[in-house]
Amino acid sequence: MSKSCLHNKLMLILLLSAAASILQSCGGGKALEGQLTGVQGREGWRQEIPYGMIVVPAGTFHMGQADENIVNSKINMNRQITIGGFYMDETEITNNEYRQFIEEAENLDSIVMDPTVRPPVFEPMDENTIQNKLYPDTMVWMSDFAHHYGDPLVDDYYAHPAYDDYPVVGINWMQAQVFCFWRTEYWNEAREGQGKFPMPKFRLPSEAEWEYAARGGRDMAKYPWGGPYARNAKGCALANFKPGRGNYFDDGFQYTNPVGAYFPNDYGLYDMAGNVSEWCNDAFYAASVPEIWDLNPTYINPNEPRKIIRGGSWKDVAYLIETGTRDFEYQDSARAFIGFRCVMTYLGRSSGMEF
Repeated sequence: MSKSCLHNKLMLILLLSAAASILQSCGGGKALEGQLTGVQGREGWRQEIPYGMIVVPAGTFHMGQADENIVNSKINMNRQITIGGFYMDETEITNNEYRQFIEEAENLDSIVMDPTVRPPVFEPMDENTIQNKLYPDTMVWMSDFAHHYGDPLVDDYYAHPAYDDYPVVGINWMQAQVFCFWRTEYWNEAREGQGKFPMPKFRLPSEAEWEYAARGGRDMAKYPWGGPYARNAKGCALANFKPGRGNYFDDGFQYTNPVGAYFPNDYGLYDMAGNVSEWCNDAFYAASVPEIWDLNPTYINPNEPRKIIRGGSWKDVAYLIETGTRDFEYQDSARAFIGFRCVMTYLGRSSGMEF
């Protein structure tokens, strides 16, 4: 037998021996019986970015007022805060997106009406429930303002396709919570049908998350675009707010604007100042800032009916659209100047988030 044939034969024997060893230890599983190996066969995890959402990477910032507190409220003193990574809706929830929720709710047997209660209490869905508890209050365009001709907006703002891309209003804090619950169930049901793991829940942002996202990575920024002015060098307003006394049209819109009409901040988020104020998950407490933790803080108090709103709106002066200005509204109040957007927690190492 030649040396080359002998060499090949020896290599074959070694390979067969190695294969037998592998089969004995792993293939048959005999050698691993009784050992701590973890549950085998589970799929890996890679979190998808939901449609219409933007990555907000983890980071540390100084939460609080970014300019003089003109009302001397002393309810938002500066404090360094760390925020974990999350996804946030690129724009405020629009009329047409909320309409999808209403139409899909008609196909549900039941839905949780108070997601803050544990365990959640489900309520049967019928036309009466949808109209009375989930439908936007279109009368806010008349009831919110004394001696104001709001009839055209009452009739058309939510119903007419001309306003499909405008932020939904007339939604109270609880309705926004129910929307988040439905959106979670709606997407995860589709993922289950594809054999995928469920995604984390959609929810309202905490006050700290909202402010961190609004600043767009610019620590101590007065406005989402930086600052210190609400107009650019050409004198054009950089957001939809009330530029002067009685002057609602100077920014280009009398009431709300279609979402995304102004430039986004450095994270790619639109209308984080003006257009409509936005519900946050936190309860309002004037002295919450020194009480909350400095890592992913949120102030939860089910017995406090006042909930945080942020960002200011089309009817507010420039002070209220600053990133550091705090405000509140009662959770059962629907207004013509309050909307919302959703966030989703990122599962994984925040520094490795994909843009």
